[in-house]
Amino acid sequence: MFVNRNLSSLSDAELVSQFKTNGQQDVLSQLFVRYSALLYGLCLKYLKDRDEAKDMVMQVYEKLPAKLKNHEVTYFKSWLYTTTRNECLMYLRSQKGKGHNEFDPSRMENDLVLHLEEEPEMEANLTKLEYCIGQLMDDQKKCVSLFFMQEKCYKEITGLTGFDLNKVKSHIQNGKRNLKICMEKNAGLE
Repeated sequence: MFVNRNLSSLSDAELVSQFKTNGQQDVLSQLFVRYSALLYGLCLKYLKDRDEAKDMVMQVYEKLPAKLKNHEVTYFKSWLYTTTRNECLMYLRSQKGKGHNEFDPSRMENDLVLHLEEEPEMEANLTKLEYCIGQLMDDQKKCVSLFFMQEKCYKEITGLTGFDLNKVKSHIQNGKRNLKICMEKNAGLE
């Protein structure tokens, strides 16, 4: 997807403001692209099916213009996360009795359950994670992003990067360890 370089330098708040002012689709696309991997992971967590998760991410994107225009959004990433989670829960409720598995509590979020009052904390954690990913060595960053964010298998990553299988596994393992260390080191920073 093409992303306008001028828009990519704007903050979420600036993009939300610009979208509310002029309603341009490229502004909305820029916002959405930033967090589509996060949303896909969230949808997959709830729906437990890759195709349903992809469909749900697209449904959220389609509903986004109307929702953004009707809500005052302070922390876009947190708001989008909560909106997507709610869409997943509504979908699961609507599927009860339609041949799908009954809603089960294990699909609910774990100890990291998010409520509106916790949005600033989640925003800070996501910001720290983005920062820590940026601190990884290039090879680790590439492999970690392909594996976790784009859900590529080891074989696909070897083809995309040119690294042998053991290098890919090593970069992912070391990248995960370095992310954990960085997140713990920056735990007190807000």
